[in-house]
Amino acid sequence: MHQDVGTPAPPPTPLDPYVRVRGAREHNLRGVDVDIPRDALTVFTGVSGSGKSSLAFGTLYAEAQRRYFESVAPYARRLIHQIGAPKVDSVTGLPPAVSLEQRRSSPGSRSSVGTVTQLSNSLRMLYSRAGTYPPGAERLDSDAFSPNTAAGACPSCHGLGRIHRTSEELLVPDPGLSIRQGAIAAWPGAWQGKNLRDILDTLGHDVDRPWRELPAKDREWILFTDEQPVVTVHPVREAERIQRPYQGTYMSAHRYVMRTFADTKSATLRARAEKFLVDSPCPVCEGRRLRPESLAVTFAGRTVAELAALALTDLDAVLASAATSAPSAGEAARVLAEDLRSRIGPITELGLGYLSLDRTAPSLSAGELQRLRLATQLRSGLFGVVYVLDEPSAGLHPADTEALLGVLDRLKAAGNTVFVVEHHLDVVRHADWLVDVGPLAGEHGGQVLYSGPPRELAEVAGSATARHLFAAREPVGAPRQVRTATGAVRLTGVDRHNLRELEAEFPLGVFTAVTGVSGSGKSTLVGQVLAREVGERLAEADFPVRRLVEVDQKPIGRTPRSNLATYTGLFDVVRKLFTASPEARARGWKAGRFSFNVPGGRCETCQGEGFVSVELMFLPSTYAPCPECAGARYNAETLEVRYEGLNIAEVLGLTVESAAAFFAEVPAAARSLRALEEIGLGYLRLGQPATELSGGEAQRIKLATELQRLRRDHTLYLLDEPTTGLHPADVRVLLRQLHGLVDAGHSVVVVEHDMAVVAGADWVIDLGPGGGTAGGRVVAAGTPAQVAFATGSRTAPYLARALGTGPDGES
Repeated sequence: MHQDVGTPAPPPTPLDPYVRVRGAREHNLRGVDVDIPRDALTVFTGVSGSGKSSLAFGTLYAEAQRRYFESVAPYARRLIHQIGAPKVDSVTGLPPAVSLEQRRSSPGSRSSVGTVTQLSNSLRMLYSRAGTYPPGAERLDSDAFSPNTAAGACPSCHGLGRIHRTSEELLVPDPGLSIRQGAIAAWPGAWQGKNLRDILDTLGHDVDRPWRELPAKDREWILFTDEQPVVTVHPVREAERIQRPYQGTYMSAHRYVMRTFADTKSATLRARAEKFLVDSPCPVCEGRRLRPESLAVTFAGRTVAELAALALTDLDAVLASAATSAPSAGEAARVLAEDLRSRIGPITELGLGYLSLDRTAPSLSAGELQRLRLATQLRSGLFGVVYVLDEPSAGLHPADTEALLGVLDRLKAAGNTVFVVEHHLDVVRHADWLVDVGPLAGEHGGQVLYSGPPRELAEVAGSATARHLFAAREPVGAPRQVRTATGAVRLTGVDRHNLRELEAEFPLGVFTAVTGVSGSGKSTLVGQVLAREVGERLAEADFPVRRLVEVDQKPIGRTPRSNLATYTGLFDVVRKLFTASPEARARGWKAGRFSFNVPGGRCETCQGEGFVSVELMFLPSTYAPCPECAGARYNAETLEVRYEGLNIAEVLGLTVESAAAFFAEVPAAARSLRALEEIGLGYLRLGQPATELSGGEAQRIKLATELQRLRRDHTLYLLDEPTTGLHPADVRVLLRQLHGLVDAGHSVVVVEHDMAVVAGADWVIDLGPGGGTAGGRVVAAGTPAQVAFATGSRTAPYLARALGTGPDGES
């Protein structure tokens, strides 16, 4: 439309400063309406299972992702129909979003701190452009300094740094046996092993002579040849069996073991093959993963492998001194070194300076990985986006939380909106805006109780967050008095990772908390050293511990096929109930008919997963509900059979709380469900896929599985940060269970950062004083009150505040 000259233009419409959500119904959300300010730090709170992640990730981030797909190629728009859109009436004012979630697929073995943060790219460029080369050597491209490329990888170990070898002693443990008697232990059993023996017999080898009496040349060929001769085998005739000649291909024991180890998808076969292999550093690159010509280039007198092995704090110091003094490097060295240092800064600021660039990503915790990605985002220069973070404080010592808050503030100051799902009360207090979801979990949650500045949450009576945020802090689940130890496990001369000649004593019959900053050696001491020591001594008659239970945060399964019901054994009980129903008996169906893991009763389109994998080509693949069964997992005929009015899919859709009432008269099911309820997991669905569970939920499922089969033998329970992902209200529930184990005569050791939990322990072992090479020793050991006043401990002042003995007289 043409506007007349002289007519004033209409004033610009002011931009709505809020993200407005209307009618959100994802998972347990009950038609939620909420307004959240942009350009602010908003924290989503609520007890576990209340619906806060469903709002932040399932609705807001999912809607931002859907809009992104809608804005690009038709191919991507088609995919969004397969993935589905979040259940919400409308979302307005939503900028593009970046998700930093902890429930990501595990990174591969070649992924490292350097690749996750892209620091490796900068380091390789430094060596390519500013490295010191041997006289006459050609300048190498940056790819030549990467073990993950053909140009840089050591040709012997293919850039892995380690090789798997075998030997005659491993392959033939008893040389007194003949081949027919099974001397070659590495060969497969059953028909395949007999086949290889018959082929050797046909080739003229003596299979009845003791192995040690065979010529050395023959033994070498049988075990290690790469030849694969094909011969016609005439099997020895057996009574009542017709065995015709066949063409048999020989494979040496070494070739069979290596192929099985590399290619099999069976964990059992791989574990068996591993018994005949020795893992050792590559003799060519000595574990440094690179070609000789790449390792010949130095910077500041060190190879790229040596710099990659340094803790990031040490690497920063080397770069600082070398940037100006590197001979003949000039401006390139200075610029590249400064770029590296600027990228390292945010990582060390987040308490991860103890990591090295070559530290493999699978060895990192979910919290460490998320903080590495967060540090990388600070350098991305993005603005005007929404960052959605999943508990960035997970695994953080209180001393490092302040730095995390600074990073979140800088993301906001750069012109971004920051949404954080969080339980840590210091992070909650720091927020500009709170969205509190509840009041309880599962079907008793899903409502926004409050949306506004943190201070006004105090007026919301039904908020569990308000009760903990504004109440005087007190030890959570503290015993009435410090318990007396009934014995101890002593560790001496511990030398592993950053633990050097360490001595530690773990009292038995009490609740012990192991503390220290990230990277101080807590998980190594408890999860590796203590666990191994106790495991090896369980057979000793006079050893007081009779059983060891390690409860970690690893997933209970890696696909939607694994779930709460299958892991706990509850699914076996449910299938038996359906099999015994009149309808199932009339059709002659067995228990397998009600399993979604085998053909028969399952939906064959998704093969019983309820989901199909959607490949997104330029993004990670994702799961979408099966178009045939709509997520039910079973075919229509199977769903016709009912137990107490529900079909098998509807039973799997029950929450633990609802199922406890439904199966109240079935003792085998009721016991398992009661254990899950008592540990605060009543909101989970029985069929909830493992891919939807957090590490903390997976750990509590494992603990509940142990609790339901509690034995009287003295058991040592080892837990790594059991309160991760827990609202303070849920921490009380968990601690009640753990202290109950100790009261029943068992021992509990937890690696923990939550000072309220530590304050309620009987004994504390504090490692440090720092992380990496600056840690690895016992700084203090004693009761919480004693450790709270230990000098040189970074934990002490925070523990003192939790005990109410800090400088401000309160926690």
